[in-house]
Amino acid sequence: MKTDWVRDLTEKLSIGSLPGPTAHRKMIHPHRSLEFPPENAKLAGVMALFYPKEGEWQMVLIERQSFDARDQHKGQISFPGGKFDATDVDLTSTAIRETQEEIGVFSHNIQILGSLTPIYISVSNFHVFPFIGVMNFAPIFKPQWSEVKEIIEIPMLDLLNPQYQKLSDIQIHKDFVLNDVPCFNMKEKIIWGATAMIISEIADLISPYKAIL
Repeated sequence: MKTDWVRDLTEKLSIGSLPGPTAHRKMIHPHRSLEFPPENAKLAGVMALFYPKEGEWQMVLIERQSFDARDQHKGQISFPGGKFDATDVDLTSTAIRETQEEIGVFSHNIQILGSLTPIYISVSNFHVFPFIGVMNFAPIFKPQWSEVKEIIEIPMLDLLNPQYQKLSDIQIHKDFVLNDVPCFNMKEKIIWGATAMIISEIADLISPYKAIL
């Protein structure tokens, strides 16, 4: 499989050539705006992990499991990742540690290409820092079932296919539905919010390589 895109994307990320808010705005509700993190925002790192499988590049997402009724992100589709821990060297370390804990992929198998544009999630007061990682083989996932309900593998080319971009009504909680939310509908899963915004930025970055993916 061709890997030219890996080298080129690494160079883009190293110089901070990112679509950032322009890409993010494509996937937020028209009545909402991008928000800036307050000083007390909690830090988190997440991993967009790509790998070859059956002749295609794939990306892994998870459906979050939670038994905490107060969890604002229960049942949502997200990237592997989580809260910065005092033992983490930096947020890259957070994303790598959480990826190993949640889906069983070890750090020595992941090549970190660089970081994407951070996103602030006001509902949970998290400032999320996304990273792109690549493996040269398909991992055997070992989910942490207490946090991961399902592993979802998405073909990389699907990120560039407009047929998967939709508007959907999202049940925020039992008394409130947010109408006409931009989202991705992939593998019968609705992907919205910060995850969709990160995917939107990834899609903009990889679109020049569509012919070789």
